[in-house]
This record gives sequence, C-alpha cells and structure tokens, in this order.
Amino acid sequence: MRTCLDRALTIAGATLAAVYASGAGDKELRLVDTSGGTPSGSAPPEHLPLSGDSPAARALRTDRPVWLTAGTPLAALPLGPEGGRLGCLLVMSASADGFETEQRRFLERFADAVAALLPPGADPPRPTPLLAPALRSLRIGFFVLFPDTGLIEADDILLDLVGITPDDFDGKADTLLAHALPEDMHALMSVLEPSGQASGRRDLEFRVRGPTGEMRWLSLSCRVEAATADGPEQVLGVVTATPVLRRGDDDVARIQWLTAALDDAATVRDVGRVVVSALREPLAADRVALAALQDDRLMVTVLDPPQATAWPQVWGTEWRTEWPDAPLRALPTLQAALRDGRMDLWPAGTVLEPGLAGIGAGGLAVLPLPAKGRVAGVCLVGWDQPHEFVPVERSLLTATAALVGQALKRAHAHDAEQELATMLQRSLLPRRLPELPGGTAVARYLPARRGLQVGGDWYDVIALSEDRVALVIGDVQGHSAGAATIMGQMRTAVRAYAMEGHPPDVVVSHANRLLVAMETDLFATCCYAELDMEEGNTLFVRAGHLSPLLRHPDGSTEEVEVAGGPPLGILAEADFPMTAVALTPGTVIALVTDGLVEAADLPLDEGMRRTRVALAAADPADPGIMADALLGDLGRREDDVALLLLRYDGMETRPIRAGWMVWRLPDAVMHARRFTARTLRRWQVQEAADAVLLVVSELVTNALVHTQGPVRVDLVLRGDRVRVSVSDSSPRAPAKPVIVDWESTGGRGLLLVEAMSESFGSVPVAGGKQVWSEITVPGGIAEPERAP
Repeated sequence: MRTCLDRALTIAGATLAAVYASGAGDKELRLVDTSGGTPSGSAPPEHLPLSGDSPAARALRTDRPVWLTAGTPLAALPLGPEGGRLGCLLVMSASADGFETEQRRFLERFADAVAALLPPGADPPRPTPLLAPALRSLRIGFFVLFPDTGLIEADDILLDLVGITPDDFDGKADTLLAHALPEDMHALMSVLEPSGQASGRRDLEFRVRGPTGEMRWLSLSCRVEAATADGPEQVLGVVTATPVLRRGDDDVARIQWLTAALDDAATVRDVGRVVVSALREPLAADRVALAALQDDRLMVTVLDPPQATAWPQVWGTEWRTEWPDAPLRALPTLQAALRDGRMDLWPAGTVLEPGLAGIGAGGLAVLPLPAKGRVAGVCLVGWDQPHEFVPVERSLLTATAALVGQALKRAHAHDAEQELATMLQRSLLPRRLPELPGGTAVARYLPARRGLQVGGDWYDVIALSEDRVALVIGDVQGHSAGAATIMGQMRTAVRAYAMEGHPPDVVVSHANRLLVAMETDLFATCCYAELDMEEGNTLFVRAGHLSPLLRHPDGSTEEVEVAGGPPLGILAEADFPMTAVALTPGTVIALVTDGLVEAADLPLDEGMRRTRVALAAADPADPGIMADALLGDLGRREDDVALLLLRYDGMETRPIRAGWMVWRLPDAVMHARRFTARTLRRWQVQEAADAVLLVVSELVTNALVHTQGPVRVDLVLRGDRVRVSVSDSSPRAPAKPVIVDWESTGGRGLLLVEAMSESFGSVPVAGGKQVWSEITVPGGIAEPERAP
C-alpha cells in the first residue's frame, strides 16, 4: 500500500503528503501520518500552530483549501465537515507551477477520504495509518507498464475495474486492452507506446465492457519514467471509475458530459452540484443559483459560492434558512422570465431590481428550466466583470436549461419518495429510549442505500416496571412500505403483550400467532430479552434471529447460545424456549440485525466475528460511541441496519421486598394489616404506617369485594418510598366514581387512596391486574433490617 501511495502522489504531482490532526481545545496541529519527502530530505514538522497566517491555519480558518504557487508550491486542505474540521492535509507540489486542475480534484477527493477515517472528537494516536487506507477507499487501481515488452503489473483493484479476475490475468497489456471499446483503442495505444511523447503526465478516459456486458467509464492518469542504467522505460499509472465523461472544451463534449452527469444525479442536491460544475467554471462565471418553482415561491437549492456576502443583501434578509424560499412577486424579472419560459441575457449595466442587481453586475443569464410543458425552476448565472454572450454560450445555456429542467423534476420526485420513506420509518421506530435504573440503552438505525430507504428492521426498549426492562430487536422480510407496515404492527404487538406482564416466551408466541393470522406473505425474525435490573438475571427468546452478543466487564465477548424457534409468521403452534443468563454489572448486551453482519461479500460467520472484535475493542464508558464503533464504515449498504446496546450497571439502591397471599376469610383485611405493620416495623419506617395501612385496607377490601380468585399484597421499600401493590385475577381496572355525594355507597376508598399516595395507578399483569400506590416516608428512613 505504501508503494501504491507513493506512486499515486507522484502521478498527482506531489512529493510529500502529511496529515495533521487537532484535538479538542488544542492550539496546534499534530503530525499523525506522512508519505514521501521534501526535495531537501527534511522531515515535515511535528507540530503546526493554529494561529498566524500559515497555509494550515488559513485553510482551517476559512474552511476552504489553500493552493500556493509562490515560493514553495503546496496545498493545505481542511479535513472534516464544515464547521467541525478535524485537521489538515498538507501536500507539497513537485512542480514550480503548483497543482493542475485535475490534480487538485484528485487531492480534494483524497482529503475527503482521509477525513472519513479521522475519529470525530478524539485525538488520534501518533502515528496513525490514514493515507494508505484512504487511498484504498477511493478504489484506485495501479499499474506499471513496460513498453519494450508489453508486460504490465496491475493490482487487484485495476483488474476488478476492467473486469478480469486475478487468475485469468497473464500479465500482458493486450489482455487488458481486449476489454476496451474499439473507439477508445487509439487513445490507449498512445499510453502503450509512449516513445513519441516527453516524460510527463497524461490523462484520458476510456470505456470497457464488464463481464455481464455493461459499459463503464474509467479515468486513467499516467506518467512516463525515462529509461535509466538501472532499468527500462516505464509508465506509472492509476485508473479510477468515473460515472461521467470529462468536461471537454467543445460544446458537444460539454453537453455529453452534462447529460451523463444529470442521468447519474438522483437528488436535488446532486442536480445542483452538476449545474455548478457545468456552468460556473466553463463559463468563468462568478455566481450560480438554482431554484425550483413550487406554487408561487422559489425554493433555492444551490447558491455558489455559499457565503452570504457573495449575494445581494436582500437574499440574506428574505431567504434566511438553509433552503431559502421567496415569493416571485419580489423578483419581477424572474417572474416575467418564468411566465414567458424563455432565456433572458442581461448585459453589463442593465438596471435590475435590488434582488438581482448584485448577482451579475457584468452580465446575468436567467434560464427558465422547462419540464414536460411547464417550468420546473430557474437557474441564474452571473458575472462581476463585463461579459459578452457569444453564440456558443447561448447554445450551451439553452441546451443546459432543457436538460436540467427534466433532471430537477425527476430529482424532486425522488426526494419526495425518500422523504416519505424516511418519515414512515421514523414514525414506526421509537422516538427516544427510556432512562433505566441500573443501565443505559442506546440504539442505531441506518436505512439501506439502495432503492426505497425503508425496511423492516425495528428495535424497542420497554420499561416493564421499576426493576425490569425488555429489549427487542427484529427484522421483517423485504424492503418496502409493506414490510415497514408489518414492522410497525409487530413492534406495537410485542410492546402490548410485554406490558400486559406476560413472560418472554408467551410474548413472542402471541406475536407469532398474530402474524400468522394476518395472512401476509412476509415473515419476521425477532430476539427478545427480559432483564431484571436488580439481580442481573436475563431471559432470552429467539425466533429465527441472530443470537445476542455479550461483552463482559473484562473485555471478553461471547455469542449467547439461545435455543431458538422458527421465524414469526410461519407456524402458529411453534415453541419459543427461554434461555436464562446471569449478568454481572458492567456487561453489555448487543442485539443486531443481519444488515450489520452479512452482505454479498461478507459471510455471516465472518461478520459476527468482526462485530465481536469491535465489541471487545470498544470502550463501554459511553454506549453511544460504542454503538458508532460497531457500525464502523458500512460503505454501500445492501440492507438496513438496526443495533441495540444495553450496558447493565446494577441498581444503586436495591429495593427490599415482602409479600403476603390474602386468604378469603372474614378477617382477611385484618391479617393483611398485621402483615403490613410487622413489615414496616422491621424496615423501621413506622412514620409511614398510618398512610400505608389505610391504603392496604382499601385496596385489599376492593379486591376481595369486586373480584374472584387469589389476592396478593406486595410491599417494596426503595429509598424513601414504600410501594404497595395488590394483585387480583380480574383484568378490569378499578373505576373511581364520577359523582360522589352523601348518598353514595362506594368508590370513596379509591379517592382516599389517591389522596394519600404520592402516585397511584393500575397495570395489567398476566392473569389479571395490579393496583399500586407509592407513599413517601416522612423525614427519611434509617437503615432497615433485611428479611432473612
């Protein structure tokens, strides 16, 4: 990789590349990776100050690349997103004239790849290999051609780009040329036989036919190394995939490039970037704006340059948002152009309204964008210096308007579809996870990057009680609105069954029968876990899903062997056995879907192994950062990804419990009161005895009078609160009276309980309900005596 990196820098016209990173609060940049060297052989400095007027400081301060040609030609490119730069890439040019246009474009792509490898908010250790992995991520193929023999050394990436497997490559240049289209053979032969050209850089584009017959564009850059006493003449080159043609100097080439580029542009932002590339540089324009027309308003999607100072003041006041909009009545020139649907070219000195006067003082082109019989938007191109509109430019602008209008309409439809899919997905997943006593849960969801970005992966965290929580993750078959709808129904069903108090196997069994009864063609997988936050005991149930992963406090990981059942929706009478696992504080539970661990080029076993390695290496101190580390760089995802983590810490205040089964005897309430009084004395909370005894009396009496079957009293002391719970076999919640007067004979007890309680309610449980009340102990409590 280092050899390939040095070759890439040589072809890019660079002798040295160095990555500098900055930490939070640092006042200087630290060198973390370097390749190549200076002509004098000196090493790059270890530290660069962020203050002053150095190229690195200027690049980070202005948020734009700095290209220097005077003195020592070099480039400083900021790394990271705008407003949150992580460092700087310094590149020294081998030419006294600095970097050419194509070399600059390559270095900008290279800087983006390096920035993607820099961890945000963290100080990378020194040294950190960044340059070589970044080059690898760009999928650049390398070759060394020996013209005298016709032999060529090519790496695996180049062979893959051309469509040849390593086993089928014999080391001959003719084997690679056989895959090129005949129309491009003449240009490629000039590389194969470079004797007529001087040593220097050469760029060209060519097409190849893939194994399945598809055509792909490749970009080639090479440099001829003259023969020496130590070796023959060589051609060093790189090859990359490019989706469009290079922008040529002639009108036909520009339109051909624009057509191919717009065909590849999916979103409105993509269309905007293509328009800026097609018009601003070729026409030497100073400003380009693109806006879509929606009703009577212009929705501005691209302003280039993006700085507010580059546009008239009215734009900064009227269009205040990131995606500004303005009424057409504020811009009569645009209103007239859109009404007529024809291009207007305004020369220097034309008096326009304030909203347009500052865009093109030297000339302004107003291009309505037609699409299927209507105007889809408008494009503005402005010059600061007097500009003459020659006939060639007029033709280019007219053709551009027609192509961009169709692309903009198509992109709006695509964005609307994706927005609908995203809204649907977000509405079906939890908006936030609950705060848990004794643990921290985090989740991540990433949609697939192809097709409709909506899938069937889901997750949920269900707080069953103060000391029990349920974790669930699942995946409905397919990627469609139908799969997302089934996912939402299954998530709701699992949550409802869990909140009713059913054990994990019953929850999953009920969800399975529901999906079978829905008579859908889709099935779903699911992994359900119920965790006792007080003791750490966990019950796992698996329905055709991946096994859960555990990271123990010592850093070791394991894949829990859960005896699973079939996927949901296949067999109504399927069994879903439970597997019990005891957790110690500091353990992390990881539930994942197959989109994280499986792909066309990633077997499931290898994906699970990589996830376990990442889980062991991640720091559990921050589960959010831990989840991001597990996701890593997924590249172009074939499937959506769901990830749910819970770090079990154990409860700081462990509750004390006591229970009593109430027998249906004439003096049952008396016995329940005596049990409660004994328990409160043992716990040393007699201060709350009066209120607690009153609540126990009313709730037990209510259960004995209005229900059949067993009745149970449970007392829990946690901190300074006593919780009274009375369970019975009736699912109907107790009803408070609507009207209470002197003639009422019932219902006063519940009103009295509510008045005496800090909080009061009723929850369904398996086989009935539980009515509970919480009472605060006045003046705090002493250390209670625990029951044996």
